[in-house]
Amino acid sequence: MARAFLFVLDSFGIGGAPDAEIYGDLGANTLGHIAEFCAHGCADRKGLRDGPLELPNLSVFGLMHAAKAATGQFPAGMPVPEKTYGIRGAASEISRGKDTPSGHWEIAGTPVMFDWGYFPAEGEAFPEKLVNRICKAADLPGILGNCHASGTEIIKQFGEEHIRTGKPICYTSSDSVFQIAAHETHFGLERLLSLCETVRKLVDDYKIGRVIARPFIGESAETFERTGNRRDYSVLPPEPTLLDRLKNTGRNVHAIGKIADIFAHQGVSQLWKASGNMALFDATLEAMDEAADGDLVFTNFVDFDMLYGHRRDVAGYAAALEEFDRRLPEINRKLQRGDMVLITADHGCDPTWRGSDHTRERVPVLAYGPGIKARDVGVLPTYADIGETIAAHLGIEPGRHGRSFL
Repeated sequence: MARAFLFVLDSFGIGGAPDAEIYGDLGANTLGHIAEFCAHGCADRKGLRDGPLELPNLSVFGLMHAAKAATGQFPAGMPVPEKTYGIRGAASEISRGKDTPSGHWEIAGTPVMFDWGYFPAEGEAFPEKLVNRICKAADLPGILGNCHASGTEIIKQFGEEHIRTGKPICYTSSDSVFQIAAHETHFGLERLLSLCETVRKLVDDYKIGRVIARPFIGESAETFERTGNRRDYSVLPPEPTLLDRLKNTGRNVHAIGKIADIFAHQGVSQLWKASGNMALFDATLEAMDEAADGDLVFTNFVDFDMLYGHRRDVAGYAAALEEFDRRLPEINRKLQRGDMVLITADHGCDPTWRGSDHTRERVPVLAYGPGIKARDVGVLPTYADIGETIAAHLGIEPGRHGRSFL
């Protein structure tokens, strides 16, 4: 038997989506624009990084060639290795929208072919009827925010009033989300999670993908900071995913980071919580040590999206990519014969793009391991090919969507 390790670099798109114009993202390219900024010295930050983008380990597993498959050109200023290892390519998304659940579910073999609901970008985000139902069900004196907002900025703006009044801070974004920020001690973490469970039921009629708990600590606008106790309450995938299929055949699915939340805890055998890319990397290494034959270790590296993509921080995104790349050999040293690593992304979030939304892009598909021969698979028509490749590698029956490229 074999093991599989699926790593989603959250928002690490490589441009070239055939339907990008429909989403207002024609020309968006997360990797390409980060590389371009780095090559021109526009992503230098004292004490953090400088110079061209350096991703030698990802490049040797085919990242440069995947980027060229997606857009027709190599990223600026990055050397192209003469020899690569493993299978390389790019994948287009067929799910509607460009959000986290759609991307992950399609990666796991279950595309989303319905339209999510979204709250309006201007004026009050949430309908008065919904707000009243939430306040009544959760015995709240009211809510604060009720708008599109940056999570860190809205906590700074309303955090002190929240502590004083007991009203939770509710906001949304261009994703299909209802986000609730509350203080871990003054409001209470368990109370916040219970509130999110209540709201999850109430927003089903609006086809909202996720309700997200955003706990924070601190006593003033200058000291507020979000904690690692975020929790996502997702709707169930529309049909069984790769995770369900693996668990139903007796395999273990090790879900690291927010993977379990994204899949509404369906198909998960063991949950590994960690906050921050490097803590997630450490948890992944631990899970690799525990993974048995036939198991899947599935990690989402959220910082690329949450800390750098949405905040349009090119230098921070570049430094985070380089930090991940430097540690990749630690993963490789743990591989056994029959293992496969598959590195991909769920959407783009080009830090040079207008606004703060995700961007519709193709994603890299890099698959390697002992005994896996180097070859190019070009552009895959759906992310679902990723999940079906893992299914084939682990020896379970194929699903309804996608095809293995093994």
